[in-house]
Amino acid sequence: MKLIDIQYVLEDWSPISNAEDFDNVGLLVGDPSAIIEKALITLDTTQNILDEAISQNCNLIITFHPFLYKGDDNLKSEEYVDEIIIKALKHNINIYAIHTNLDNNPRGVSFQIAKRLGLKNLEIMMKKDEKENIGMGMIGDLEIEKTETDFLNFLKDKMEISNLRHSNLLGNNIKRIGVLGGSGSFAIEEALNKNIDCYVTADLKYHDFFKSNNKMLLVDIGHYESEKYTKELILNYLNKKIPKFACVIAKSRTNPVNYY
Repeated sequence: MKLIDIQYVLEDWSPISNAEDFDNVGLLVGDPSAIIEKALITLDTTQNILDEAISQNCNLIITFHPFLYKGDDNLKSEEYVDEIIIKALKHNINIYAIHTNLDNNPRGVSFQIAKRLGLKNLEIMMKKDEKENIGMGMIGDLEIEKTETDFLNFLKDKMEISNLRHSNLLGNNIKRIGVLGGSGSFAIEEALNKNIDCYVTADLKYHDFFKSNNKMLLVDIGHYESEKYTKELILNYLNKKIPKFACVIAKSRTNPVNYY
């Protein structure tokens, strides 16, 4: 089928207009009129992902993270970005990004975390432009409240991670949770305003952990770790909307962070 038809399906689900201004979503490399034989779904586009697409006979990569952001002059000059574009063009591989428009989808990235944790009474944490059903992050309640240490173990189990970082334990039980996949330090103040017991996100810096001000537990589970279920989210949606369209999840590990 034509790439433009796949774009229509993705953009009906998560419109480009719902992306953040800094973001670079949509078709990054390729031709909307191209006939797509098979798509590879990934969080990041790397050389290994391109090699996997070639070996799998995929002429479309659907990536969550763009490899190039608007107005980022430093990134535009990076050699690896140029190499990705050149290699994709050489092998007739189209690259399409669906990022913060999927973050802002009410059944998007953060919803996947909330679903894995079994949260109830869900609501959007940060509404975009006061739109009722668009925005980043989710807030919900655990079915049964837990102690802080029990919750941290529960979180590691449900998110399938071996380690995490957190602020000082306060001795409070955890019931109402805020979650935001990816870099979520910008939403700490909003989380505090929502009177939640714990805020789960990623990419928190040293000084960010002070911002909880002993009013809630802050937990950093890692950027890749918070978004790793997004690939299945995209795959399941495409399988539902275009059941005869061939698409697979990339096997290559793209997380640039390693733990020792």
